[in-house]
Amino acid sequence: MLHYTVVFLIIAIIAAIFGFSGIAAGAAGIAKVLFVVFLIITIISFFLGRRG
Repeated sequence: MLHYTVVFLIIAIIAAIFGFSGIAAGAAGIAKVLFVVFLIITIISFFLGRRG
């Protein structure tokens, strides 16, 4: 999932450089959502892994 976040972040940066503002905003939004989901899953698995 972190891989997808990085991919969408790179797409957003490239689109911003070339001036595609709508595409850049969409890719940046997706990257933010995926990063938050990845962070939550990582924290949950960290705590559940320590108990087991």
